[in-house]
Amino acid sequence: MKAGESISRTDATGMNGSQAAPLLEVNNLVTRYPVRRGMIGALRRTPRQFVHAVEGVSFTVRRGEMLALVGESGCGKTTTAQTVLRLVDPTSGSIRFRGEDITSRQQSDLRALRRKMQMIYQDPYESLDPRFRVLATVEEPMQVHGVGGSRAGRRERAIDALARAGLTPPELYLDRYPHELSGGQRQRVAIAASLVLDPELLVADEPVSMLDVSVRAGVLSLLDRLRREAGLGILMITHDLSTAAHYADRIAVMYLGRIVEEGPARHVVRNPLHPYTKALLSVVPDRDPRRRRTPEILRGETPNPVNVPAGCRFHPRCPVAQDRCRTIDPELHPPAEGDPAHQAACVLV
Repeated sequence: MKAGESISRTDATGMNGSQAAPLLEVNNLVTRYPVRRGMIGALRRTPRQFVHAVEGVSFTVRRGEMLALVGESGCGKTTTAQTVLRLVDPTSGSIRFRGEDITSRQQSDLRALRRKMQMIYQDPYESLDPRFRVLATVEEPMQVHGVGGSRAGRRERAIDALARAGLTPPELYLDRYPHELSGGQRQRVAIAASLVLDPELLVADEPVSMLDVSVRAGVLSLLDRLRREAGLGILMITHDLSTAAHYADRIAVMYLGRIVEEGPARHVVRNPLHPYTKALLSVVPDRDPRRRRTPEILRGETPNPVNVPAGCRFHPRCPVAQDRCRTIDPELHPPAEGDPAHQAACVLV
């Protein structure tokens, strides 16, 4: 998969329903985890500290659209996904699904929504129960949510979901255990277990990072086909910008809990605005081996999310940082000339 090839396939707007009301709206989302003080800290009444996992994240996902949330490990991508699905409670902000605010809904009231919001986990070797055959794995969500009717009805829906996930003929897989499947087949079973409930939103957390390179394109093409043909909205978590550029409609680049650049995929890849995005793209191999680029290696390590730097949180590692970057925490905004949908949080834009 080459970054140069990916640009030509990605449209600047969503392929389906880009003008319709968003399926998912996230506004100024904040998620923080308290740090344990310990007994001595409690006795001394040490002020409680928090891990600033997600700080003021906003984005939308429309039906038939794929939004890629890109960033290095520890930037808050997975926490964002888990908070959107209400697997983690947000500290503040709002989450709207199909126009309904689900930010403060009790867990007991979220079961009906869980059918329409499904997650595909990163590791298919851990997400599947080794004691369950494939049929039992795909049937379990139906049993939990009380859908499918009779046993024969559930079996029929499971076969259909496996076929939609690319396991054909599906009858050959029904009685297999996970250890009898390859990594790609396991991930397709996990996808089938999500599709069997007919969801409207799929959250794919690094869906191919644990798979061989030879099968990654097949799984990603499956997700691409599902959102194009079935109109699913997909939030894909990834650290690979070339993958995001090839399959996503839009890219949101995340750093230390904050989205620092967002826009149509081809714009972000062809004309990155934020220094962090430029650094990520500098290490993506070019499709032409004769054309070489100099990788931009960022200095230092990612700051501690408990003590986020003042001003722009990227300035300690930024190669073009200025004195004002130490005090100004920029918001996302478009450049003076360019697509207003392409925004970056940098004072130099």
